[in-house]
Amino acid sequence: MSIFKKQYQVKPNTVGFLFRNNIFEQKLTPGYHEVWDWKNRTELYLLPETTKLLTVTNQEVLAKDNVALRFSFNVIYKINDGQQFLSKFALDRPIDDIILEAERRIHNIVQVYIRNRIAEMDSESINENRYELTEFKTAEMEKEVSDFGITIEQAQLRDLTFPKSIQDLFAKHLEAKIRAKSELENARTTVATARALKNASELMKDDDNIKFFQIIETITKIADKGKHTFMIGDINQLTKK
Repeated sequence: MSIFKKQYQVKPNTVGFLFRNNIFEQKLTPGYHEVWDWKNRTELYLLPETTKLLTVTNQEVLAKDNVALRFSFNVIYKINDGQQFLSKFALDRPIDDIILEAERRIHNIVQVYIRNRIAEMDSESINENRYELTEFKTAEMEKEVSDFGITIEQAQLRDLTFPKSIQDLFAKHLEAKIRAKSELENARTTVATARALKNASELMKDDDNIKFFQIIETITKIADKGKHTFMIGDINQLTKK
């Protein structure tokens, strides 16, 4: 009786969809399965149960101010409804070709959303907020791919490249900002120093003790240069003594 049976293998992390007479019959879990097929009219399609990474590179878009940008992005997706997935594609080819077509559709859907988002912003705001663009998955995007039995777990901007001329302008702008900040700090330090000197001057102006120490300091400096005679006090009083 085994000649009327066909054996199918479902590998780990995959799920099998058995079709008989080109009509879906049942799902098969990982393992080996023998099914009756005396007319040789069954076929098994294997779909992954794990997530898959789709990388799209070297895409071009115009920002709001007509600056041409190049970008790449990653999409992590999963086939969460295999039966619905298989119902959306022609099954007259290998399953790898079917998955490849599905990824092209995901690519087109996701690309439209990221293009539209970038096109709404001018190049300067994109540069300042580029890290906010990293995750760009939206509910609308998720709804579109769900029609194919697919869910997007992550949609991330991989890189964003500005033209060389724009990069040079951003570098000069950043340099000017840093220089202005440094000059402002220097100006604040100068003002603070001047204020401190003024306060010290006001303090010393009417203080006899400070005046005395200034005189002593001056005498010391003069004495260092040679032999000198100093008279401190009223000369008439010294003569009388």
